[in-house]
Amino acid sequence: MKLGLKLLQERARVGSFWWPYISNLPETYSIPIFFPGEDIRNLQYAPLLHQVNKRCRFLLDFDHEVRHALENLKPDDHPFGGQNVDASSLGWAMSAVSSRAFRLHGKKLLDGTHNNVPMMLPLIDMCNHSFNPNCQIVQEQDAGNLKILVKVVAETVIKHNDPLVLNYGCLNNDLFLLDYGFVIASNPYDCIELKYDGALLDAASMAAGISSPNFSAPAPWQKEILSQLNLEGEAPILKVSLGGPELVEGRLLAALRALLASDMETVHKHDLNTLKSLSAEAPLGIANEVAAFRTIIALCVIALGHFPTKIMDDESLLKQGVSGSTELAIQFRMQKKSLIIDVMRDLTRRVKSLSSKGATAQG
Repeated sequence: MKLGLKLLQERARVGSFWWPYISNLPETYSIPIFFPGEDIRNLQYAPLLHQVNKRCRFLLDFDHEVRHALENLKPDDHPFGGQNVDASSLGWAMSAVSSRAFRLHGKKLLDGTHNNVPMMLPLIDMCNHSFNPNCQIVQEQDAGNLKILVKVVAETVIKHNDPLVLNYGCLNNDLFLLDYGFVIASNPYDCIELKYDGALLDAASMAAGISSPNFSAPAPWQKEILSQLNLEGEAPILKVSLGGPELVEGRLLAALRALLASDMETVHKHDLNTLKSLSAEAPLGIANEVAAFRTIIALCVIALGHFPTKIMDDESLLKQGVSGSTELAIQFRMQKKSLIIDVMRDLTRRVKSLSSKGATAQG
């Protein structure tokens, strides 16, 4: 927002050096804080709705602060040349910065590291995003430590008329939509957030055919493991995720493995990192692993059920032709549903593989 205020100040300044750049910035942005209320609801995903509401509340509160700070200023002291600054212009400025600024190294700190400073880089910010970029941003500083040189360097041979693309970061679709106003299909870093909840896990594991799970009433040694995973205790972090590079967040996987085990000594033979790792195949035995995976699959079914529409419904809505913001909202929720289905498919494949190994071992 600080950089956004600087942008508004330069936009209001007569003869600003940056005017040729500022005058070419989009007048509107396709990010959710500007969506009509119906399209915010069309996102159908509580964690993103929470973030959109949080940003809208911030803009309204900050609008009051700015008005109060400016109301009695003399014209010469007015930072925006007497121009009115309201929630709409603050939202425009925040969106211009969030969708275009790059985090670069600022001043050198005492410990030798640099603080991160958001900077707007004319021309460079015309490069679109790709997880397979053909360029990267390089930042250099002269010996006198006064001037910063920022340049885009080709990482591969770029053909004539090919676009220059940069990697904006390994972000999920929530952040791409909130900050940049687009959604990436089959984003390998997209995930869904769930709340770690004993009653919900009991319901999921019972739906998966596991008799008498004890997620709601763990034994003292299991509670100790949950505390180490920060899922229990004074200030637990109950938000866990499915999808992304991990597929299942390590803390959730370790909790399921530990709480579906009955033998404390077997669990204590392994460190937490092993219990958190999906690549550590069945550390507590095949039956335990199958039960954990089936519980997660049931969790996925419950999560899918929270969406009011199915993917087929969404596809038919898109075919009918909708507004730009409605299309983005539908694309976003379709990607979340597809991600959940992909997690279910992956875990179902693992269950089949483990079950066949178990059957072979028994035979």
